[in-house]
Amino acid sequence: MTEKIYFIGLDSGTQGTKSLIVDEFGRVIGRGYAPHQFVLNLKAGESEQDPATWVKALHNSLKMALKEADKKKQFKAKNIVALGISGQQHGFVPLDRKGQVIRPAKLWNDTSTAEETDFIVKAVGGKRRFIQLAGLNLAVGYTASKILWLKKNEPHNYRRLNTVMLPHNYLNFYLTGKKCIEYGDASGTGLMDVRKLRWHPEIINVIDPDLINKLPTLLHPIEPAGYIKREIADAFNLDKVLVASGGGDNMMAAIGTGNVIPGIFTLSLGTSGTIYTYSPKPVLDYRGEIATFCDSTGAWLPLLCTMNVTNVTELTRRAIGYSLQKLEEEARKAPPGAGGLILLPFIDGERVPVLPFGCGVIFGLNRQTFSLPFLIRAIYEGVILNLGYGLARIKALYQAPEDFRVTGGGSRSRLWLEIAASAFQTPMRRLKETEAAAFGAALQAMWIYLNQRGQKISIQEIAKELIKLEEEIIEPQPELISLYMEKQERFNSLWRCLSREFEKQRKFQKE
Repeated sequence: MTEKIYFIGLDSGTQGTKSLIVDEFGRVIGRGYAPHQFVLNLKAGESEQDPATWVKALHNSLKMALKEADKKKQFKAKNIVALGISGQQHGFVPLDRKGQVIRPAKLWNDTSTAEETDFIVKAVGGKRRFIQLAGLNLAVGYTASKILWLKKNEPHNYRRLNTVMLPHNYLNFYLTGKKCIEYGDASGTGLMDVRKLRWHPEIINVIDPDLINKLPTLLHPIEPAGYIKREIADAFNLDKVLVASGGGDNMMAAIGTGNVIPGIFTLSLGTSGTIYTYSPKPVLDYRGEIATFCDSTGAWLPLLCTMNVTNVTELTRRAIGYSLQKLEEEARKAPPGAGGLILLPFIDGERVPVLPFGCGVIFGLNRQTFSLPFLIRAIYEGVILNLGYGLARIKALYQAPEDFRVTGGGSRSRLWLEIAASAFQTPMRRLKETEAAAFGAALQAMWIYLNQRGQKISIQEIAKELIKLEEEIIEPQPELISLYMEKQERFNSLWRCLSREFEKQRKFQKE
């Protein structure tokens, strides 16, 4: 009898690392988790982590997953054949000539590089010109401006820079010793032409003409990164394990939610919020709000990203001492629409709409709405309405969703899904496997492994066979659609009216 084979999916996110052991039938037989530590005492707008915390979390979470898998009959760690990594996008890991990390990595939600972002865009001729070159706008938080920040603010560290890496390909490098990056994560650096699938010299030269020599080799997603180094494999009692190309967390979650054919949309409710869909060709947005990333299958992933979802509810929960369950129960005491109360949830600035210096705003307080239930309900609705603004832009550029699949920690909130279904006018469905990014990384590893062995199977075939949806469908409530359409218009009008005031926040955020 042929022995079973297994695959590892790792998701190195903002808060921690999750590990899954998946068998060839898509069944998860082992799970692990380990938290990440942030660099503390930073200035406003800065967000950093030491990559050593990712390595430690990888080891701890994978040990936990293997320990659980060991309890299953017939499982053998030696039968793990491939591994895939999902990583938080847009980070900047600077390596020296010896492959050592020079300084802590600046993360995707680091907005301290707004001036560098403006400089790069202006240097190539403005936003429209940048989009013509790269195929997407340079958002605050992309890797390109972080590199320029290092050059300007820490020239002694920049002189040591030998290789630019992002979180997921740094972990690939740690495991294999190979320096490479696949198209999906590379497209989120702001240094790549996402249509021609190559680094763009005109953008790169604005930062440093020699930077091209410090960028990793580009890979098609079906190309593996290499094999786990012997000493690391031995530490986990593994044999020869192929390391897939991996990708950014949104690209891997797209695979993990089956978002690999047109018409399917994914709503991810995590620290950030994203909505994205599959496209066989690039979708350009000259307003610069929707990013046409490459996906991790060889196609494209039109995507909007908001920076404020579960961070807003977590701050609320901590401030009033409620559990998440209590928070949702309290919100349900207020009626849909929260009496017209609007929350602009721009706690960490905002990417879409483009408000890097935005801040949170509560509008519409009166004797009726000045109560916890109304305030909390407005928070839940404000996060969804913020995503609704960007979703309307995707519909205008590409197509409307036929099938919405929901993932991320926030997907456990039924209230959020009820609001989203009515606000987006589309049914919402959860997945059997909630860790979509880690699961997608395991499926990508399976796809690459099988193709390396001569079995020409598509990622679409694998996703169709192995991804399972929950039976429950959360439908829009017809009586709430018009209410949320009106509230969406007021939400959009409010942030536009305040956009100049947000700009004035710049001087305060510098202090």
